[in-house]
Amino acid sequence: MRSVKYAWLLVLIPVCGSVALGATAKLRFWNLTATTITELFLAPAGTDHYGPNQCLNDPDKAVDADERLTLTGVEPGQYDVKLTDKNKRHCVLHNIELKPDGPYSFAIGEDDLKACTK
Repeated sequence: MRSVKYAWLLVLIPVCGSVALGATAKLRFWNLTATTITELFLAPAGTDHYGPNQCLNDPDKAVDADERLTLTGVEPGQYDVKLTDKNKRHCVLHNIELKPDGPYSFAIGEDDLKACTK
C-alpha cells in the first residue's frame, strides 16, 4: 500500500523538472529612441546570419518610442542588431548583449542612432 501511495511522485517529479529545465527567459527589447522602429533583425555577433524581423512580433508590426517588444527565436548572448526606423534610417549596431533577466534584455536610445544613414 505504501508504494502505491507514493507512486505518483515518480510521475510528478520528472514532469516538474522537465518544465523547469525547458523554461526560457522572456527576452524583450525596449525602444528608448524618439522614433518608431519598423524593422529589427538580430544576428550572432560578428556574423550576417540575421533572423526574422522581430517587429513582426508586435500587433502593429512596429515598435513605437518607449515601447517594449518581446523577442522570439533568440537566446541571451552577443548580437549584431540591424534596424530601420520610420524615417527610413538604417543602422547596424555591433556586439549588443541580450541579457536574460530584468525588465528588458537590451535597449536602443537616441545616441545609438547617430551612425544611421538614409
